[in-house]
Amino acid sequence: MEYRDERDLHIYTDGSSYSGPRRGGVGILYVVVDASGSERVEPYPQAGYVGATNQQMELRAAIDALTALVNRRAPVSAVSYRKIVIWSDSTYLVDGYNSAQFSWPQSRWMTRDGNPVANAALWKELLKTASRTRKRVEIAWVEGHRRSDHNKTADKLAKESAQQPGDRRASVIKVRRKKSSKPVEVGSVHMLGQRTTIHVITDEYLGPQRLNKYKYEVMSKASPFRGNVDIAYSVREVYLSAGHTYRVRFNDDTAAPRVVKLYGEVVA
Repeated sequence: MEYRDERDLHIYTDGSSYSGPRRGGVGILYVVVDASGSERVEPYPQAGYVGATNQQMELRAAIDALTALVNRRAPVSAVSYRKIVIWSDSTYLVDGYNSAQFSWPQSRWMTRDGNPVANAALWKELLKTASRTRKRVEIAWVEGHRRSDHNKTADKLAKESAQQPGDRRASVIKVRRKKSSKPVEVGSVHMLGQRTTIHVITDEYLGPQRLNKYKYEVMSKASPFRGNVDIAYSVREVYLSAGHTYRVRFNDDTAAPRVVKLYGEVVA
C-alpha cells in the first residue's frame, strides 16, 4: 500500500484510450494529508484528446496535472510542500521517467537499437513542466484499481475524460486507410537494402530526433513481404505522405529500419 507523507503533495494520474474513432482521456486527482492523517481529495476533471494512444495519455495526465499547478489552476498549491509525488499504475510512465531524465537526453532520444524513443516530445514536455514547478517531482508506482481507491478514482476520471474529447491532440499524425488485411507487425519486413513499392498509412514528424515515422504496407507483387504492415523511419529531407504510394529503397538493418532513398511517387 502506498505511503502518503503529509510533507508532500500527492497526485494520482491515469490515462485511458478508445478506438473507433481513436480518442483518449486523462484522470487527475490531487491528495493532501494533514498532520493527523486526514486527507483532502480534489478531483480535477479534464476534456479528452483526439487521436491518442494509452501511453500518450499516461504522459499527458502527468503533464496536465503539473501544468495546472504551474499555472495556478489546480485546486491545491504546491508552495508549502517539499516535493510532488505522482502516483501511477503505468510501468511505462514510472520506468520511463528515470530514462527521460538521465539516459535518453544523452543518446539524443534514441534507443540502443538506433530507433527513436517513442513519444519523446511528450517526455521532454513532462521534464520541462516538472522543472517549472520548482519542486522535486517523483513518479511512484501504485498497484492498480483493486488495491488503491485513489487510483480507482483517477481511472474513472480518465474514462470520463475520453468520453468527452475536445479539440486537443496528443500528437500530429496523418492517417489513411490501409489496403492490407494484415495487422502491424514490427520487423515483418526485413531490411535487405531492397528497392520496393510501399503504400504509406500514417506519417508523423518526430521533432526531437528530426526523423519522419511511417506505418506502411508493401505493395510490390514480387516482394516476399507483400501485404506486410510495418514501421520505418526516414530523415526529414526524405518525406512520404500518408495515403500515397512510393518507390523507395530501404537500408539493410531490420532492427533500425530506414527509407534511405525516394525514387518517386507511384500514381495509380
